[in-house]
Amino acid sequence: MSDTEIALRGAERSLLLSAAEIVRLRYVHRGGDASLSQTAAGELANFFGAIARGHPALDEGDRKEAIALAHRVIDDDHPEHSRMWPTYRRPGRVTRIVPSGK
Repeated sequence: MSDTEIALRGAERSLLLSAAEIVRLRYVHRGGDASLSQTAAGELANFFGAIARGHPALDEGDRKEAIALAHRVIDDDHPEHSRMWPTYRRPGRVTRIVPSGK
């Protein structure tokens, strides 16, 4: 891996961990908006963390989509438009985040 690739991975890791913290602050600790349950927000934050740490069960497509969603979360630019965004459901209100290849 080249120095540029190493630097890029480091920047992506920082981005994903920042997005995880923002999700926790906006939706878990403060309650966020009603369209996302605290449980689903916690799962999304954990998912960002798993991607950042290079979890072996997640593929490159998941990583790219998670990075795109992380940008939306940080910019507060309609992150709910991402296919990885948990959706609001009535009785359980939680949608599991499932990697795209699964």
